[in-house]
Amino acid sequence: MGVSLPGVRADERAPMFKRVVLKLGGEALLGNRRYGIDQEAAKRIAEQLHRVHSRGVEIAIVVGGGNIVRGLEASERGLDRVTGDYMGMLATVINALALRDAIEHEGMQCRVQSAIAMQQVAEPFIPLRALRHLEKGRIVILAAGTGNPFFTTDTTAALRAAEIGADVLLKATKVDGIYSADPKKHADAERLHHLSYLEVLNRGLTIMDSTALTLCMDNRMPIIVFDLFAEGNIERVILGEPIGTRVDDVNGGANAG
Repeated sequence: MGVSLPGVRADERAPMFKRVVLKLGGEALLGNRRYGIDQEAAKRIAEQLHRVHSRGVEIAIVVGGGNIVRGLEASERGLDRVTGDYMGMLATVINALALRDAIEHEGMQCRVQSAIAMQQVAEPFIPLRALRHLEKGRIVILAAGTGNPFFTTDTTAALRAAEIGADVLLKATKVDGIYSADPKKHADAERLHHLSYLEVLNRGLTIMDSTALTLCMDNRMPIIVFDLFAEGNIERVILGEPIGTRVDDVNGGANAG
């Protein structure tokens, strides 16, 4: 359970962040399906975004494509790695269009920007244009990764967060934070509430790839890893409730509990 500020109703609390990058894995759009897009799952995400957006928070989203195709997995099955990565980038554009539709059905304006030119369906990614959309109250979905093979969508999220001057990178996952070990394999694994970038790197905690983590460290971009699938968590994390795990340049050890 989150902790509310004394004497303040939840709907009166001010957001902790003005501009955020929300990283969604492709699995966020799976719903109960094994493959593809469940539009009901997209609708649930859009409803949460609406509550956050109505508080004046500027939202940029980077979405993965793993519900359709993962470039690395495809290459492990014999597909050329570069080809597989480009297929994965195109999958993120498909997800971005589905999510945009759900967001616009909630009454918000949304733009998709792509790192790969496809002008019939998306704008090119231009940082200043993305900033202008955010300042005008539009949600921006940043698709097609960095436009280059060999880079993950986590790295894209870290890069885009730095480019648009976000206050925080929110990594929405299937788990409620970073653990000392795999909680599915180790019953005594503890959730770590606060870590430094170096602790994550030195302990080999796989919250995101090392390139993405190093980009965040170099740009002092805080990361919060949290459970997307707990109802209301996007709003809770933006309100500053102590959910998930925060990674920043804090000195000292991690807290577990």
